[in-house]
Amino acid sequence: MGEKDFEEKGVVKAVDSALQKMGQAAQELCLSTPGGRFHVRWDENGSATAMGQLAFFAEFLEVTGLFSRWADGCSLTYTSPNVPKVVDILGTWLLSILDGQRRYAHIAGLRGDEVAPEIPGMGKIVSDESLRRALSALAPGLPKRCVGAQRAACLAQVMKSAIWMDTALSESTREALSTAWILDADTSVKLLYGRQIGAEIGYNPRKPGQPSHTLHTYWISNVRLVLDVEVQNGKSHAPKHSLPRLRQLIEGLAPEKRPTLVRGDNAFGNEGVMAEMEEIDQRYLFKLRQTDGIRRLIERKWQQNQWQNVGQGFYTVEDELRLAGWSRARRVVVLRRQVKGNLAAEVNSDAQQRTLHFVDHSDKIKLWEHTVLVTNADYSLEAFGRLYRDRADCENGFDELKNQWGWDGYTTHDLERCNLSVRAVALIYNWWSGYVRLAHPRTHLEAITSRPMLPSGVARLTRHAGQSRLLLTLAHEAGNQIKAMISNIRNGLDSILANAPQLSKMERWPTLVHYIVNKIIAARSENPPVLNSPTFHLASSSG
Repeated sequence: MGEKDFEEKGVVKAVDSALQKMGQAAQELCLSTPGGRFHVRWDENGSATAMGQLAFFAEFLEVTGLFSRWADGCSLTYTSPNVPKVVDILGTWLLSILDGQRRYAHIAGLRGDEVAPEIPGMGKIVSDESLRRALSALAPGLPKRCVGAQRAACLAQVMKSAIWMDTALSESTREALSTAWILDADTSVKLLYGRQIGAEIGYNPRKPGQPSHTLHTYWISNVRLVLDVEVQNGKSHAPKHSLPRLRQLIEGLAPEKRPTLVRGDNAFGNEGVMAEMEEIDQRYLFKLRQTDGIRRLIERKWQQNQWQNVGQGFYTVEDELRLAGWSRARRVVVLRRQVKGNLAAEVNSDAQQRTLHFVDHSDKIKLWEHTVLVTNADYSLEAFGRLYRDRADCENGFDELKNQWGWDGYTTHDLERCNLSVRAVALIYNWWSGYVRLAHPRTHLEAITSRPMLPSGVARLTRHAGQSRLLLTLAHEAGNQIKAMISNIRNGLDSILANAPQLSKMERWPTLVHYIVNKIIAARSENPPVLNSPTFHLASSSG
């Protein structure tokens, strides 16, 4: 035996010894912790998931057919037999968004889960690169050199995907428009840290000078659902960029399903937006900036002292006003509320020296904050106090979607996929909102509360005699409340299946929405809200 053979034999023995040690280490680990000594073993053959309650949400999607219709309507097609299926692409996207992820790279944290993809009927969880490439095929970007037939093909595919998402979003919200509802329009900033297309330096109060995209959102305030959302470049934050889609959405609805009111902040209180709303005979309520003309109006009303108490500390008075640039005189409503407490005002002098002035609250000094609204609605003055206060609930919804869902994430280089991703987040948010409302009709539960309660839970999968069983373990403190919520969900689904077995999956969703609405009405009349969440407004105070 030569020297070379001895060397190879030694290498083989060393590798075998190392593998044997690794195998022993993988079998059991002995750990010393503050709580004592623990023996830990890797369970290589176990089938478990951290999203144990996903099965209940999957049943909700199966009964209503929401996910299957979304997948069937997808225009994604592959020619190679080795590519992932459409249901795997969209299912991975669904699980990632539902898990609270914000980046495509976070999908790697789900790929080791072999149980979760089986529940919605997937074959596997695809990689983040596969998902990005699939979305690129659905919404191809338009490079600068894309001209002629290639550009036309890209635009056609983008339009096809937009119609696909329009249909899904419309289906998720259509039944919620059967009662009086308010459409809140607003824009928000999505910060960017790369060189994405559309990354412009525009209005950005959080980080001035940071490039961003602008999210134009159209919100059903009464039921906290997203009617639609679109992404534009960072400089397109003015309402004139929201106006085309806003008008298209309103005119696309049947007259009986149109909003009773379109509401917006002071950016929408301009001639262009108001004139277009009046052109389509749509009632609106917008806030006005406190320009010189508005300040003179406030001074005039203060001297007349004809304020009417509308509750919650608000006093109101109305007038008719035509500002410079307006094509006509319009009804304006002035709201004021006394500011209580000791205040400190910071003043910057010409010499760049800052001084602080303390204003003590007393009977001799009264401080008032004023808000001026413009409207073409004929509601009573008492209604405007509540209508303005309910605007804050809309801001809570935007905050939830940006900070608790994926609106600030799923960023790609091109604008088309960014737009597709925010609309997908809005769609799944609408599905989840209906699911959570079925579980807890009394109040809206934000994702920071509902996500740890409902989809989470360790589930172990076992198979025997052709049956698949999930052994579910809840680690949440409110285990009994979670079981009661799941019972509400099962009762609602069983009621639909038992009382209307002849309905198709497409017809079950409207029936289930009516069932949820009836439960909400009953809960509001019998039980006061018990959680710190905004109460559900089925109809506006003016409806």
